[in-house]
Amino acid sequence: MGISLKKNCLRTLLLLTLSLAVAGLSVLPTAAVEAAAPAAERTSFNVAWSIYVGWMPWDYADRSGILKKWADKYGIKIKLTQINEYVESINQYTAGTFDACAMTNMDALTIPAAGGVDSTALIVGDYSNGNDGVVLKGKGKTLADIKGQKVNLVELSVSHYLLARALNSAGMRERDLKIINTSDADIVAAFSAPGTTAVVTWKPQLSAVLADPAAQLVFDSSKIPGEILDLMVVKTDILNANPKFGKALIGAWYETLAVMFKADAAGRAAQTAMAKASGTDLAGFGLQLATTHVFATPADAFAFITADSVLKSMDSVRKFSFDHGILGQSASSVDAVGIQFSAGRILGDGRNLKLRFDSAYTKLALDGAL
Repeated sequence: MGISLKKNCLRTLLLLTLSLAVAGLSVLPTAAVEAAAPAAERTSFNVAWSIYVGWMPWDYADRSGILKKWADKYGIKIKLTQINEYVESINQYTAGTFDACAMTNMDALTIPAAGGVDSTALIVGDYSNGNDGVVLKGKGKTLADIKGQKVNLVELSVSHYLLARALNSAGMRERDLKIINTSDADIVAAFSAPGTTAVVTWKPQLSAVLADPAAQLVFDSSKIPGEILDLMVVKTDILNANPKFGKALIGAWYETLAVMFKADAAGRAAQTAMAKASGTDLAGFGLQLATTHVFATPADAFAFITADSVLKSMDSVRKFSFDHGILGQSASSVDAVGIQFSAGRILGDGRNLKLRFDSAYTKLALDGAL
């Protein structure tokens, strides 16, 4: 599709600093953040999203009228805005332009949460199940062959995280190779260059790379299921003051998925519309969807959110983030940012909870109580 999808955290952090400065904001100390006035009850809300297979249902929900139907049910208005640059959508969310934003779990932790913006993962939509991969070229046939090579990837992104997990599985470390920071827009061209022998990237770029006859996929995200999550994140104070907003988003999401996964003409039409909006055709969209584990029902999502696996995944993500210096400049330990899960389980500093995985709204959908 040639569209920037996700995840250059280094660039994100630089842009975030600029965005906050422009907005006249600063990253507040914990005490100052906690002392901020609670959000007021409102009737209109702004939501940001970026093009990616797991987030295309939002576009369909908006265009089909499903999102408006659920907003009307609760007497509110929801404006959905597509942001062409994924990193900019998170910047604007963090700076206050948007009340909710589609983002990955790692970016939710390292950008708004680490920056002091208390955020709730309202919807856990899917996890990458092969959408991200490590690819070698030439003589490299197995992951072990990556040792000593230069590897092109978006540094401090989920590609970087995937590489770290891949190396760990093979008993290697990052010092065993050299990382070449390469933008997602340039990764396909970089792989075609004669001197490039290894890249890590995500779809659709991954599909383009694998089309090269010399390409060999040696590791992908299906080996670490449930670790690269795609979320709809809402500011916690706004959600708490406006539960109708959360209910409308949840209701619209699962109604859209129900249509999308129907094995009939309606389902095909929905997926065709999503494919067109994302810049591909139905077949191309299907290839991306095949390597995305979508939590298609509230039951699926609730089971995942309340299991120990999500806590273990976030523990791995926060350790990577701290080790690579993207958990915040003031983070003195991996526990600096508190993460809350269902049943009151907490990772990190419980006095500084800044990322929460909320299962209550999903449970309402599961119980038919929206």
